[in-house]
Amino acid sequence: MDHFAETPGDGPLVFTFHGTGGDETQFHGLARRILPDAHVISPRGEVSEAGMNRFFRRTGEGVYDMGDLALRTDAMAGFVAAAKARVGADRAIGFGYSNGANILAAVAFAHPGLFTDIALLHPLIPWTPDPAPGLAGRNVLITAGRRDPICPAPMTEALAAWVTAQGAAPELHWHPGGHEVIASEIEALAGFLTRQPVRAG
Repeated sequence: MDHFAETPGDGPLVFTFHGTGGDETQFHGLARRILPDAHVISPRGEVSEAGMNRFFRRTGEGVYDMGDLALRTDAMAGFVAAAKARVGADRAIGFGYSNGANILAAVAFAHPGLFTDIALLHPLIPWTPDPAPGLAGRNVLITAGRRDPICPAPMTEALAAWVTAQGAAPELHWHPGGHEVIASEIEALAGFLTRQPVRAG
């Protein structure tokens, strides 16, 4: 990963993942405001779509290049694992918006042991993931807009059902609008991130 922002801290390790057209600065500061003692790492997507940064290629709105997604997922998993080993934090949090939520979800589904806490803001997962029993007991937040034209509500509900079937108990936060992130989502994210995680076993 050639481009990323990193701010050391003594608290949990937080990875932030920007949306299409964003960069490593989009949520880096937000993570530090919510968790001032966190060690925050924010990568920049390495795919350019009409000059906009993304984490993987797509061939149309909601149509993913699944081969590229698989390659980018493995690469990001390696980046996250290396950062975890270097920092040594017990709690590893990931949160991302839109395209950032999608790459985070793909990594967490394929490598469920990497993150203790996963927050997906407006994710769109247009495929049925393979079973991931390793997600059991993980803390998951999903936020969405009831009238989001990019991430339709039924697909968000299907994702939440799939996460539940893996043994996790996702929190689902809705707002009445579309694809934009509003204040209530940030409040939900802050509450999710600052809550001390409790997991069996």
